[in-house]
Amino acid sequence: MKITAYEVRPDEEPVIRNLCDKYGIDVVITRANLDDTTVNLAEGSDGITTLGQSTYSNEVLDELKKMGVKVLASRCVGYNHMNVEYAKKLGFKLCNGTYAPNGVAEYSVMAILMCMRHQKKALYNTNDNDFTLKGKMGRELRSLTVGVLGAGKIGKTVIKILSGFGCKILAYDVIQDDEVKEYATYVDMDTIYKECDVITIHMPLLPATTGMIDRDAVAKMKDGVIIINNARGELLDVDAIIEGIESEKIGALFCDAFPGETGIIHIPHNTDIIRTEGMPYFKLKYLRSFVNVYHTPHMAFFTEEAAESMAACGIDSIYEVLTEGKSSHEIPC
Repeated sequence: MKITAYEVRPDEEPVIRNLCDKYGIDVVITRANLDDTTVNLAEGSDGITTLGQSTYSNEVLDELKKMGVKVLASRCVGYNHMNVEYAKKLGFKLCNGTYAPNGVAEYSVMAILMCMRHQKKALYNTNDNDFTLKGKMGRELRSLTVGVLGAGKIGKTVIKILSGFGCKILAYDVIQDDEVKEYATYVDMDTIYKECDVITIHMPLLPATTGMIDRDAVAKMKDGVIIINNARGELLDVDAIIEGIESEKIGALFCDAFPGETGIIHIPHNTDIIRTEGMPYFKLKYLRSFVNVYHTPHMAFFTEEAAESMAACGIDSIYEVLTEGKSSHEIPC
């Protein structure tokens, strides 16, 4: 059995090598993304594993099929980058990663607190020896209503953590969970938009959710609303968000994901020029100039525990499919 592992970070490599040694798997490890220039590295492999920046184009998938690759395993939880429909048509088995929801949930609560207490301004001012309190008066969570859009594993964990702060919690999800009902009240999205001081998004990226935070959604929100997006950048309509920040309708924005980040995030660009198609990155640069906009490099997931779990899923899922015919990590579609 042979696996080619793309996009391997230094922290992942020991986990991948140890598991491959354990299972007797030959492994090719590369830092490079999967694309039409690197697909040849998968020659002779039964499965490949990647993170979220690789290119699963029709042409790349055709090449992998010709090579005899059988399993495609993303080490990320999200799989919208995997060209699922065409890959399934070609007969590939597809798997995704998994990890405990705590890291992203805790990061999201941290983001809420940072926005509420104006931490960007506080840190910048302090670094500039400005120790005044001007513009830094915050709020307390116990006085606020928080809306959680998407109450799955991560959203539910966010809700449990928030319950300790004494705030009112509203939740939206297409599937309702009895455990969530112990801490939050299920409502429709419009109610969350209209009644919540803070909205944190934990929805999957689907055709129906792409651009869901648009002009109509923002218009329904309370003045000064705090928006947290640690899910997928494409859930936001960037033009609507920019207008909301400029008009002060949005009081603060925290994004760990942003549209157009593929090929940019997790790569140092401090000594080069970032070149992108279209305008998403330049809109991000503009947004980041505001003192109430926070942006981090898609790192909400990045804990020791989660990183190890994701790396292990990339190997375990391929091994399980090839030896048992199925895996608990297979994408259900």
